Amino acid sequence: MSNTNDLIAAVNVYFEAIHECDVEKLNAVFHETSSLFDADEGKIFVEPIDSFSKDVAGRTSPASVGQALEAEILMVDYLSPISATVKIRIRAHKNVFLDHLGFVKTENGWKIVSKIWHLERTLD
Repeated sequence: MSNTNDLIAAVNVYFEAIHECDVEKLNAVFHETSSLFDADEGKIFVEPIDSFSKDVAGRTSPASVGQALEAEILMVDYLSPISATVKIRIRAHKNVFLDHLGFVKTENGWKIVSKIWHLERTLD
């Protein structure tokens, strides 16, 4: 059970990092060589974590404008005791995203090694 609790705690750090645009939390939960992927525009977009961190640092955080944290875990799938995929939904301003987060348990805890995201919808 501790393994699951630790993984859920890492997912919660991710939720907070996105909601607060907190690069320190973001860098704490992502592996330093991770990449992020999106194919919503019909071609694959790949972004290394360093670039994503800079992007997040320049955003207005949902928390700073009074938006409540809206995020949920939809699925946890363990590939092994030290690797898992977590499907989540998170809102940032008017955008609602679905993410698949690939986690690996390292000596420093669970780290995101890949993220594939999809813009599920935009709210009015």
